[in-house]
Amino acid sequence: MNDRLLNLGFTETLIKKAACCDGLFLSRVVAQYKNLYKVAALNAELMAEIAGKMRYVAEDPVDYPAVGDFVMIDRDNDQHGSAIIHQILPRKSVFVRKAAGTANDVQVVAANIDNVFICMSLNNDFNLRRLERYLAIAWDSGAIPVIVLTKADLCRDLSVKLLEIEGAAVGVDVVVTSSMSEDGYKTVLKYITPGQTVAFLGSSGVGKSTLINRLLGEDIIETREIRKDGKGRHTTTRRELIVIPTGGAVIDTPGMRELGVESVNLDKTFTDIDELARGCKFNDCQHENEPGCSVRKAIEDGYISEERLNSYKKLKKEAKYEGLNSKQIEKVKIEEMFSGFGGMKNARDYIKAKNK
Repeated sequence: MNDRLLNLGFTETLIKKAACCDGLFLSRVVAQYKNLYKVAALNAELMAEIAGKMRYVAEDPVDYPAVGDFVMIDRDNDQHGSAIIHQILPRKSVFVRKAAGTANDVQVVAANIDNVFICMSLNNDFNLRRLERYLAIAWDSGAIPVIVLTKADLCRDLSVKLLEIEGAAVGVDVVVTSSMSEDGYKTVLKYITPGQTVAFLGSSGVGKSTLINRLLGEDIIETREIRKDGKGRHTTTRRELIVIPTGGAVIDTPGMRELGVESVNLDKTFTDIDELARGCKFNDCQHENEPGCSVRKAIEDGYISEERLNSYKKLKKEAKYEGLNSKQIEKVKIEEMFSGFGGMKNARDYIKAKNK
């Protein structure tokens, strides 16, 4: 396999499976526009649109292709116009958010990603509660989160901020970068190896585009200077997968200051609270004024902060998990997973098999 295909995430197994689809060709979505997609096939890149049948059977936005998806198309060159996307292959990971202006629909931000770089600048953007929000969604995506702190040159109390992050992001790798030095980006390279795909996520103007340009070795993505109030400016306007010279690929996404919570993984994001909750006197303890609450005791002892517990409760409420413990949350997720495939019966069978 050549370097181009490897860096695009193609594997021998994937290619062999795709070969079973007679008359169709394997490709990966590398850019998304309003009604068109740019896809990378085995031998070329070409524009594509979804088939009428796919559009007809799609029930919500997650049924449409997204950047990072592996899709089957009807041609492997553009000699006769745009390709037609007929099928989306199963996603190994997917990052979603609530679609703007809708109550229930969700939108796929990126698919088939290995690591999620949660970017947060060390100046005015620094916000632990927002970081917890990103982590909860990133863990749920199926990818591995890595916290990337940008603009280290603007931070005077780095050690203090690192300690704060350590308490809010248990077990998550943290790397520090700076765009001011030539090698200020190299700390992230070990997470972007040939065949790996990384998604860059974070608020507008935290330096994602600048960091990606460093990785690319040239200013391909437009960046803007920091505003007078110390905040960055939003520049990215579309999602795009880009292969980098040292191997691997990155996905740049429009800055998202507020993420709607559709589904989250609270167990991994709030490991400390989940562990403490196991010691509570009551299984359905809400960590308010109940007697024998281990979480309240930990707050009184200064082990965790009241703000962290409030963040945990807020995310549970947004994700419709309010009042549920970790086992109950898992049950809800499984029932939702099987809602279109036999419903509750299959969900119950799955839960019984898992608990044997």
